[in-house]
Amino acid sequence: MTGTIPPIRVGLGYDTHRLGPGGPLRIGGVDIDCELHSIGHSDADVLLHAITDAILGSVVEEDIGRLFPNNAQENQDRDSTDFLQEAMRRLRHRGMEIVNLDCVILAERPKMAEHIDSMRAVIAEITGAPVDRIGIKAKTGEGTGPIGHGEAISARAVVLVYET
Repeated sequence: MTGTIPPIRVGLGYDTHRLGPGGPLRIGGVDIDCELHSIGHSDADVLLHAITDAILGSVVEEDIGRLFPNNAQENQDRDSTDFLQEAMRRLRHRGMEIVNLDCVILAERPKMAEHIDSMRAVIAEITGAPVDRIGIKAKTGEGTGPIGHGEAISARAVVLVYET
């Protein structure tokens, strides 16, 4: 390869959790009033977990599972905003900031549309990225597989970061 490498990087994140009875469902840092919740060691916020891993991946850091193991007592019921804040600390330590973030939530229910703006605002506050650079979409499983049968929820995130 010739020339210099541009001071940009991409990170990809993914997370899935089983769903169980009883709410609320925490996703994107927002509690959604519904009859389901994500099952996990922490608060099981799939969207914040996917975003955290995307950011960590962009600067080639350990993933969320190695930084915050699910067998560590201090992570029991832990707020996933802590994970995202640590990812941002590591990103900034490398002299990087977010250009934009694009995410997809995969869930049969509840419907996410009315909550997406609140999620974007929470994520913007934590990351310092302008809200107009945070994209979130929601898709269903169309009645197929664990997502479509309402047994699981998943999220995917991709982030573009640049050297400041």
